[in-house]
Amino acid sequence: MTQPKKNPRVNAEKQKRFRERQKEAGKKQVRGYVSPEALSCYEEIQQKTGWSDSEILSNSIRLMFAAYKCGQIKLLNEWLKDHKR
Repeated sequence: MTQPKKNPRVNAEKQKRFRERQKEAGKKQVRGYVSPEALSCYEEIQQKTGWSDSEILSNSIRLMFAAYKCGQIKLLNEWLKDHKR
């Protein structure tokens, strides 16, 4: 049983349409598509810390894991809500 070969251009066309829809929605690709509000937070973090993209991702994962391990996720979420982030 051989499977019929798929046209590789079909997947590329789907990805292209997806990227166009995200751009039309005002989102920019950073490590995925983010809203304009999230992008402004990302840029603010980058300016204040001088971190690269990979450092921001790594440190944000560390922060979330530490909050989880210490049982502080609720506190972190409340802070984000209070500061409209």
